[in-house]
Amino acid sequence: MSDSNSPIVVDAVVVGAGVTGIYQTYLLHRKGMSVLGVDAADDVGGTWYWNRYPGCRLDTESYAYGYFAMTGIIPDWKWSERFAGQAEMLRYVKAAADAMDVRRHYRFKTKVLSAHFLDDEKRWKITLDSGETVHARFFISATGPLSASKMPDYKGIDLFKGQAFHSSRWPRDDQGNLAGMDFAGKRVAVLGTGATGVQIIPIVAETAGELFVLQRNPNWCTPLGNTPLSDEDMNLIRTRYPTILEYVKTTDTAFPYHRDPRKASQVSAEEREEFFERLYDQPGYGIWLSGFRDLLLSRESNQFLADFVAKKIRQRVKDQTVAEKLIPTDHPFGSKRVPMETNYYEAYNRENVHLVDLKAAPIDEFVENGVIIGGELLEVDVIIFATGFDGVTGSLDRIDIRGRHGQRLIDAWADGPTTYLGLQTRNFPNFFALVGPHNGSAFCNVGVCGALQAEWVTQMLLYMAARGFETAEPSEAAEAAWTEAIYRDFERTLMAETNAWWIKVTHKPDGNVVRRTLVYVGGGPEYRRRCEQVAYCDYEGFELA
Repeated sequence: MSDSNSPIVVDAVVVGAGVTGIYQTYLLHRKGMSVLGVDAADDVGGTWYWNRYPGCRLDTESYAYGYFAMTGIIPDWKWSERFAGQAEMLRYVKAAADAMDVRRHYRFKTKVLSAHFLDDEKRWKITLDSGETVHARFFISATGPLSASKMPDYKGIDLFKGQAFHSSRWPRDDQGNLAGMDFAGKRVAVLGTGATGVQIIPIVAETAGELFVLQRNPNWCTPLGNTPLSDEDMNLIRTRYPTILEYVKTTDTAFPYHRDPRKASQVSAEEREEFFERLYDQPGYGIWLSGFRDLLLSRESNQFLADFVAKKIRQRVKDQTVAEKLIPTDHPFGSKRVPMETNYYEAYNRENVHLVDLKAAPIDEFVENGVIIGGELLEVDVIIFATGFDGVTGSLDRIDIRGRHGQRLIDAWADGPTTYLGLQTRNFPNFFALVGPHNGSAFCNVGVCGALQAEWVTQMLLYMAARGFETAEPSEAAEAAWTEAIYRDFERTLMAETNAWWIKVTHKPDGNVVRRTLVYVGGGPEYRRRCEQVAYCDYEGFELA
């Protein structure tokens, strides 16, 4: 602690108390560094602290996400479900924080307002909303790829007099538990049918008097297939933890799936149908990540699977007019995040659920008692905004980050991020972005990939300390080469055609639209191979001084 006139001085500041942030804080402290963690929440948890909406759960297998359990930090942890719900996930993160004893390093209920690099002192001056300042050699972001909630900008949105909230700020009671889950007799509108909306809608439908799903664009959704885990299941999983961890590190996204080596065109229509049926019945992301290897490269291959999933939607939704509105026509399958659902399509078979197609009739404005759509008033009592997040860079954009000579990060990344290894940006020395743009963790199983990245950064900082280096930043050539390769590789995929959360879209004054990827698509193994090569070659590509 310090008085108001003197800064807190530490080796590193870590922003974020989610699974990656608390692990980075733990590793640095264990290696003898002084660390201050900062988070706006009142405890650890990250996304599992903020997102407490009904239906919120993992779309990664619990045991494959659970790095802290796999590595022995909380070895006796027992998962109750194949895909753990939010409450269980928050208990998991809290248990890991207890085991690592990291809370004592954190300042909770605190936001970082600004972080300015002091050229002469080679330190970061970080200003907190408490009015305090912190001086740190290293400024490390662990804010996560989906933490900056995004509200739509509709006319009159603040005029609505009923209950309205973003899904990541779901009402809670005095004990912090979910509140307002009983919508009996109420008219509820849910705006958004992405991964969050798809989880919320079936549960709200069970109690709402009337539920109006305000759909901007439909998504390709497939069954989650969640099941309980017995004691016998958990005993087997625990014995296999080393194998599971080593296996997921070999897959592109650290999920427990690997792609079929064939192209879709190499098998007969009958074989494809049988294969797709197996994948559709498989729990989790198998249908997205275990399919034919050219799914996101070949339009023909993608269409085979899209047609299959569209057929499933038509089978599950009784009203075929509604079914057709739920089938995407604006993006290939898997080019956006595939929402994992439980009885989502069946919700539309309920008499109290109504699909409102905003493509056919867009929102005009919000008013005191509802929303005007296509010139007609839809009266509602509750509006749930499941409108997503400013992906990957959103949380960083909301901090005034300035590097050498006062250069603002938001300006440096105006047309899209420029990075080296997705970890650093030139002219911002000693600033590391974990699970940030262009690295191997944002488009990945964050539970594993974020932890592996924290370990790598820790080793780099130890290397610098051992050799007396004070600062690190990318060389101009290394940053340019990495960034060019990121954009080039992404453009080869069908994902480049979408406006998913991993795309930064910039509308220029001259009318041009610049679209830049925020993620690395080369796969986790290749990313880690490259990082290890850089480390072995004395951190080649970084300017160490």
